[in-house]
Amino acid sequence: MKDVFSYNIDIEKNAYMNWRTHRHDHRLNMITLADGFSSSSITLAKQALSDNHDKKADILIYPILFNANHAIEVYLKAISWSLNILIKTNKEFIKNHSLVDLLNDVKKLVGQFENNAETISYFNEMINPLEKYLDELYSKIETLKSDGKKRYNIDFSRYTLDIKGEPQFYINEFDNVVIDLENFCERFEEIFKQLDSFAMYYLYLEE
Repeated sequence: MKDVFSYNIDIEKNAYMNWRTHRHDHRLNMITLADGFSSSSITLAKQALSDNHDKKADILIYPILFNANHAIEVYLKAISWSLNILIKTNKEFIKNHSLVDLLNDVKKLVGQFENNAETISYFNEMINPLEKYLDELYSKIETLKSDGKKRYNIDFSRYTLDIKGEPQFYINEFDNVVIDLENFCERFEEIFKQLDSFAMYYLYLEE
């Protein structure tokens, strides 16, 4: 049996993992991975849209959402890392998976770095589609712990049970939990475009 990590004689049938990455530019590597996860999310959604007679969208939606959310996480961490370098905080980024925490950290850092109120306002306007999505998402994945504190099951698209063994929000829902894939593609293409733009801007601004 041929190894998975092996060449095909037809180079168009190969995927080169280190073709777009750089040995000494870890922030650019993060943006490259974020681009991969965001592109795969949109590609899968469009594939399901093009032919869903077998209802493949019902199973593809899990990697579609996982890839979308992971792309957001990596983009925000890359932006945060660049801003921390520009501000000279000696930090990189928040080491957790909370998209809301990461976005709030980025907004705080943008406010510290940018002295121009108009620039900050522009950033907030451009990032607003992401904020609206996160508000919607977190209203779905919020649960209460035994001590009354809120927990957000961001792993909802990876596992059907949360860390406590409880079903994710869509499992026990009586009504259908539905995602409009046309709307998804439209909204996330905008979100990813803005995140990639800011990630590249602050990366090259530092360089």
